[in-house]
Amino acid sequence: MPELPDITVYVERLAAKAAGHILQRVRIGNPFLLRTAVPPLASVEGRRVEGVERVGKRVVFALEGELFVVIHLMIAGRLRWLAAGKATARNALAFFEFDSGTLVLTEAGSKRRASLHVVQGREALAALDAGGIDVLAASREEFAARLVLENHTLKRALTDPRLFGGIGNAYSDEILHRARLSPMALTRSLAAAAVERLFDATRVTLREWIARLDREAGDWPEKVTAFHPQMAVHGRFGQPCPECGAPVQRIVHAENETNYCARCQTGGKVLADRALSRLLKASWPRNIDELT
Repeated sequence: MPELPDITVYVERLAAKAAGHILQRVRIGNPFLLRTAVPPLASVEGRRVEGVERVGKRVVFALEGELFVVIHLMIAGRLRWLAAGKATARNALAFFEFDSGTLVLTEAGSKRRASLHVVQGREALAALDAGGIDVLAASREEFAARLVLENHTLKRALTDPRLFGGIGNAYSDEILHRARLSPMALTRSLAAAAVERLFDATRVTLREWIARLDREAGDWPEKVTAFHPQMAVHGRFGQPCPECGAPVQRIVHAENETNYCARCQTGGKVLADRALSRLLKASWPRNIDELT
């Protein structure tokens, strides 16, 4: 799923291409994409784009008359920009035709999770926001207060959109590795120094990746993915940690995978994987040194 760094780059490129231009027409290729009926979709056509914004993991077009077009890419949704006169793309769910070009919303696979909302007014837009704070704008005190609202694991807390906006599976792994904290550590058990470290790691990691993705994007980010070879642990199970060389470990639960370095983050302890550790039982390695 595209996360805060990816969405930020999308927003910056869209602002450069669409802000000040007219949204002439919207064509929907799948009826399940549009999740609102009032205001009608046709009401956005012919309106000027006053700005492009990010709300959590959503891309928002602010149109004149306080109309907002809100796109949530979910896991497999992506955005493409086509030059004026070109209006075809594979896996297209919607076409947003501007006088400057066409934005195409695509979604790979058979599951249709991406969504489109049209809302009137800032209050209605705010209702789509889960409430997570913008960690790049928040103070240390605000960050710390959100972290301990509920006693959850750090992995769950960082990816909870009610607490922190825009952070998902990939960047939570990278943040926790930089902070040298276990993904299973409980939020209310953290020492003050660890909370400070997590706050700094969150901001530095996200800013570094925004800058890196911005450089790589050029005119448009064509390859938006949660897996990058420059990442420290996410998607790198079994590969060496760039800090200590120990093999990166993982915890698999449902559709999510948590990657971490046992030596850097858990004091050498290999965290139990619900399925595999039960299968191996006594043979499950307790320490990273048993694997190296």
